[in-house]
Amino acid sequence: MYYFIVNITGGSGKVKRTWRIVRDELKKREVEYKAFCTKSSEHAKELAKKISMLSDDDIHIVVVGGDGTINAVLNGIKDFERITFSVIPSGSANDFARGLGISKNPIEALNGILDEKKEIQRIDIGCVKTSESRLFGISSGIGLDAIVCKKAIDSKIKIFLNKLNLGSLTYIILTIISLFTMDYIDTEIEIYDEPEDNEVSILKEKIKFSKMIFAAFMNVRAEGGGVPMAPAAKYDDGKLSVCIASDISKLNAFLKLPLLVMAKQEKIKGFKLFDASKIIIKIKTPSVLHADGEYIGDETQVTITCLEKKLKLKK
Repeated sequence: MYYFIVNITGGSGKVKRTWRIVRDELKKREVEYKAFCTKSSEHAKELAKKISMLSDDDIHIVVVGGDGTINAVLNGIKDFERITFSVIPSGSANDFARGLGISKNPIEALNGILDEKKEIQRIDIGCVKTSESRLFGISSGIGLDAIVCKKAIDSKIKIFLNKLNLGSLTYIILTIISLFTMDYIDTEIEIYDEPEDNEVSILKEKIKFSKMIFAAFMNVRAEGGGVPMAPAAKYDDGKLSVCIASDISKLNAFLKLPLLVMAKQEKIKGFKLFDASKIIIKIKTPSVLHADGEYIGDETQVTITCLEKKLKLKK
């Protein structure tokens, strides 16, 4: 059975238009399904929890919405082995769908979901742990990208640009504004390997940063409306791709933003990229943390882990 979770009020009306197209196509093809419209992120999470606990032997959850709704649903699922997961993207950024190669065209996305010949993929998802745990499909981050995500939640700029179908520009504008107002971060990062035959993590490296601007932990290559923070990231390799900017002046970071957007981080002095299955970050003063653009809190210690091939995806 297909269970559609629809953020009907999302995307400044975009989701409603997308759902109308999808619903008409389902009716045309005589597809049996059930649909639930969300009232909030917590409601989406609760819906996913209830659906994933049904006795149905074939539970296929399809999210119609943006990255925030996808994140809420992922965090509501209680038994990933029983669930097939799909997305019909209709948010402002759609970084999850973009990272997985899912079409923005609702009919094309639906075709992949309904095609019985299409194989189900197993992909990684991330887990960020503070006092509680939060799953993410796109990324988690500390510092500038997290500050931008926090501001974007109720940004008037985002609301305005969404109406012009330019919502992804929100993140670029807020990044420029936030860069020059934020404080540098004093932190230590521990990088671990997770051996297949041993449950104990092995500390690989410990690095200190006294002037960090951000640390992004990527499951897919881009966040923030398509900014390629980790151009070589793979969502099925059992590791997160980490991008850190530190020991670089804010002015220089601003001037090098075009290189970041063009996925040329290797040409920017002060940028460090590496892969890891587990990272522990310790911060001197509380710093903003996000998961898939959702504000988690201001934290001093965070553990980020890759959950290898946790999610069964059909696209």
